[in-house]
Amino acid sequence: FAELHAAVVGLPVASSRVLPGLVLRRDFTTYSPAGGELRAVLVTEALRPALSAPSVEFVVGSEGQYQASLQWITRRTEALMKHLQNNNIKLLLSSVKQEEVVIYYAKLYGISVVECLSSEEVALICEITGVSPCAPFGDNMHGEISETAVATFCQPLLLGSKRCAHIGLTSVCAFQPHCLILCGPVDSVNEQHAAALQEAFIMLQQLFKAVEQ
Repeated sequence: FAELHAAVVGLPVASSRVLPGLVLRRDFTTYSPAGGELRAVLVTEALRPALSAPSVEFVVGSEGQYQASLQWITRRTEALMKHLQNNNIKLLLSSVKQEEVVIYYAKLYGISVVECLSSEEVALICEITGVSPCAPFGDNMHGEISETAVATFCQPLLLGSKRCAHIGLTSVCAFQPHCLILCGPVDSVNEQHAAALQEAFIMLQQLFKAVEQ
C-alpha cells in the first residue's frame, strides 16, 4: 500500500483520485518524451564501468595513463547507452544514483532515467513486469537485452509542488497497478485517510480469502 498511494497537502479532499500505473515520488533525472509502448530496463548497479574490480588495486604510472583510463570509461559508457538505444530501450529505472556521464549519454540517446528507487519499489516493479534487474553488461554489447519491461506511458506528473514520474507498466499477472492520490488540507488528514483505506483494503482482502475457502 505504501508504494501505491501518494499524499498531496494543500488541496481539498475532493481532488483525490485514482491513477493507472505507478507514481514514483521522485522526478526524472532526465526525461525524453516518447510515444506509444516503450521498453524499460531495471538496474540495481552503476552502469559506468569501474577502473578495477573489487579488491583489486588500480595503479597508474602517469597523468597520461590516468586520462587514457578516463577516456576508456567514457567510451565504454557511451557504447553501453548506445547498446540500450539499439535495443529500443526508452526508460532506465535504477535503484542507485548513476554517474553524470551515464545521464549525459542517456539524454543524448533519448533514454529517460529515474534513479534511487527503494527496494520495495524495485520488488513491486519486478512483481508487476515479471522481469529481473539487468546484470552488468560487461563485454556483451551486441546481443539482445532480454530482461525488458513494457511501459504504455512514461510522463512527468505534478502533485502539488512535487514533480513525480508517472509510469504505466504492462502487467504479466492479474494485478493491474493503480495509484491512489490522496489530497487533504494538512498532513494529518491525509494520514488518517490513508490508514482508514489501508484497513479497508486489508478487511476486503481477508473477506475474499474467506469466500475462496
